[in-house]
Amino acid sequence: MCKGGEVFDMILEKGHFSEVEAAKLFRQILRGINYCHSHNIAHRDLKPENFLYETTEEDSDMKIIDFGLSKILLPEKNGKIVKMQTKAGTPYYISPEVIAGNYDKSCDMWSAGCILYTLLVGYPPFCGDSMEEVFAEVVKGKYDFDGPEWRHISADAKDLISKLIVKPERRLTAEEALDHRWMKKNCKDQALSRENRQRFESVGRLPKLNKM
Repeated sequence: MCKGGEVFDMILEKGHFSEVEAAKLFRQILRGINYCHSHNIAHRDLKPENFLYETTEEDSDMKIIDFGLSKILLPEKNGKIVKMQTKAGTPYYISPEVIAGNYDKSCDMWSAGCILYTLLVGYPPFCGDSMEEVFAEVVKGKYDFDGPEWRHISADAKDLISKLIVKPERRLTAEEALDHRWMKKNCKDQALSRENRQRFESVGRLPKLNKM
């Protein structure tokens, strides 16, 4: 049972994440997507509400939930994966090709890009006063980094977003996104901190020395 709550709630609480915080969180998101996609599973409703922290710890692992709209993609006799047509997802994170009814599992990577955008500034790239308005903005596919919040966001972060919220043929896979320079730069210290923590824990397990 996940006790840490939703990523959505954490965004509401924090307002937004630092780049290092967002990258570490996004790495878990990408790894989850990569696992699903490697098994030809499209989630089709990725959003902050569908990622739960396992614990209340700061470096808690996360779980993807709500596979109610997910689909296992089976190949045809010619080996090609059949494209999906059902319109499924949540307006703020849905991709244009899902709205058009002709898409593949890369739709999840568009959603991932929208999630990363939201993590960094606290609001999604496509907004509107109604579902129809949001859909219209998504179909246009035009978003910007013009708000004052973006002044302190690195060019590498914007580059990764621009390679996810883009046409399917140019969109990064989860594996490619994990290898992006922004991810590598901002996730370095997590591996180091875990290593240091393991060293500390190993010291704690050593027996006490008796007085000589």
